[in-house]
Amino acid sequence: MSRLQVVSGKGGTGKTTVAAALALALATEGKRTLLVEVEGRQGIAQLFETEALPYEERKIAVAPGGGEVYALAIDPELALLDYLQMFYKLGGAGRALKKLGAIDFATTIAPGLRDVLLTGKACEAVRRKDRAGRFAYDYVIMDAPPTGRITRFLNVNDEVAGLAKIGPIHNQAQAVMRVLKSKETAVHLVTLLEEMPVQETADGIAELRAAKLPVGRIVVNMVRPEVLDAADLELVRSVPRSSVARALSTAGLGGARRGGNAEKLVDPLLTQAAEYAERYALEHEQRAVLAEQGLPLHELPLLAEGMDLAGLYELATELRKQGMS
Repeated sequence: MSRLQVVSGKGGTGKTTVAAALALALATEGKRTLLVEVEGRQGIAQLFETEALPYEERKIAVAPGGGEVYALAIDPELALLDYLQMFYKLGGAGRALKKLGAIDFATTIAPGLRDVLLTGKACEAVRRKDRAGRFAYDYVIMDAPPTGRITRFLNVNDEVAGLAKIGPIHNQAQAVMRVLKSKETAVHLVTLLEEMPVQETADGIAELRAAKLPVGRIVVNMVRPEVLDAADLELVRSVPRSSVARALSTAGLGGARRGGNAEKLVDPLLTQAAEYAERYALEHEQRAVLAEQGLPLHELPLLAEGMDLAGLYELATELRKQGMS
C-alpha cells in the first residue's frame, strides 16, 4: 500500500467517512496513521465524536491490534506561517503579517499557493522521520476535495507556475509533486451506485490519469443489500397475480377470497418489486461502468442504524477484509 492515501469523491458519497474508516483499517498491528483534513469542515471530529480538531496532530482513536489514529485539520493561514518560518525565518514578523490580514490576503488571491500549503503539509508528514530514522507515520490519509476539484488540487506544480519560476515556493511545489506522482501516493475515488456519482468518478479517473497522478482504487459506498436476484425478478415479472395472492394466503397473510387481505397486498408488493427491479438494473449498469475503469473495486454496506463511531469501526473491518490494509 502507498504511504499517502488520498480519498476523493463527489459530494454526498461519504468520502470523509471512507477516509476515516481507511485510517482505522490501516492502523492495525501497532501501525500509526495520520488522517488529514484540508477543507475546514471538521467532518473528522464529528465522525470520531471528539471536539473540533486544532492545527496540530492529535491522537483520536486506537485501532484493533493497538494501532493509533492521529488527525490534523490543516489551516492554510497557519500553514503559511509555518512555511514563512521554515524558509524565511520570519518568526514574530509572520505573526504580525497575520494580524494585518496579509496571510489571509495571500491565500485568497493565490489559490495555487493555498494548494501548495495544504498538500505540502501532508507530504511533509509522509516524509517525516523520528530520531531513529523511522517514519513518524506508517500511512497518511488525506480527506481531499471533491472529485471535480481533485486533479487541480493535487497538480500543484501547474498551480504555482504563474506564481514563481524559481525560489522556495517553486522548490516546495516540485518536492510535493515528487511525492504526489510517485508510488508513495494513491488517489482513491468514492462513489455510489448512481448515475451522476459514477459518471463523475469516471471523469475524475480520466483527469487524474491525464495529469499522470496515481489512481488507486474505487470504493462504492452505502451499498444496499440484494433482496432479489435476477432469477427472482424474472419470476416476479411473469407470475400471475392470482398465484401471488394464493401464495400470500398460504403463508397466512389473509384469505384468498376477492377483497381479502391477501388480495390487498398483491398490488403493493408487485409495485415494490417493480421499483426494486428498476434499481437493481440501474446498479448493475453502474457496476459495469466502474468495472470498465480497470481499477480494484471495493464495496461498503449501507448501515441500517446510520453512521456512528461503532459503524466506522465496522466499515474499517470490512475494508481490511477486502484487502485495503
